[in-house]
Amino acid sequence: MDLQDILYTKDADGIATITLNRPEHNDMGGSLMADWARAVDDAEQDEAVRVLIVTANGRHFNTGANPKDLARRHYGPSAEQSGPRGVNQALRMAKFPKPYLGAINGAAVGGGLDFASLCDIRIASERARFGMGYVRMGVIPGSGGCYLLPRIIGLQQALRLIWTSEVIDAQEALRIGLVAQVVPHEDLLPATRDLALRLAKAPPLAVRWCKRLVYEGLNQGLEEAMAANERAFALVTATEDAKEGPRAYVDKREPDFKGR
Repeated sequence: MDLQDILYTKDADGIATITLNRPEHNDMGGSLMADWARAVDDAEQDEAVRVLIVTANGRHFNTGANPKDLARRHYGPSAEQSGPRGVNQALRMAKFPKPYLGAINGAAVGGGLDFASLCDIRIASERARFGMGYVRMGVIPGSGGCYLLPRIIGLQQALRLIWTSEVIDAQEALRIGLVAQVVPHEDLLPATRDLALRLAKAPPLAVRWCKRLVYEGLNQGLEEAMAANERAFALVTATEDAKEGPRAYVDKREPDFKGR
């Protein structure tokens, strides 16, 4: 795979890693987002991949669009350049069935925070910073932020960050639930990989159905959600993995889940 602005690796433990590799800012210029999309497609299609991690080289995780580019850009009532790539990212990841973990190494601002919000779980370096920044530039989130952020941190905190363009540190992000864990910078990738390994060893069908039910349930009523849960439960309990789990427990050994 010919990739210019990211690094993409896969290992024998079933973990694939996307590393954003425009180290100066890791902005969304160049081919970064197209490369990211190709890597996501590969991770989804490769059955050997059970978990996908995204991180970045350099001081920043992702700084979104370059303000100089925004200053030159023309917006109009029907402007197509108002963020379609970001919208496509959100739509793409809504269908990604495997765990997607973010190792947030530095600043995630503007579209970069939207990009980080696509992750199922975010682990942050103590050096990480988070902010929306759109309103400060006279625009609105163009990458799904108004949809994603309230579902992660709640309505009031989301509006605070969106309206004020305030940049918060990693500990504040942990306090409001934007990240699940904050670790020393040098421990970021090891900590993220430890979680990825736990998920990679888990029964993949059960993990994927849990993800699907959680996200779909956010937009369903109770009866619809319970009906979906019942159908999924019947499918998962009929798998070989559903037999392997109890057997391994009784035998006092680690289960070997095959994803079938």
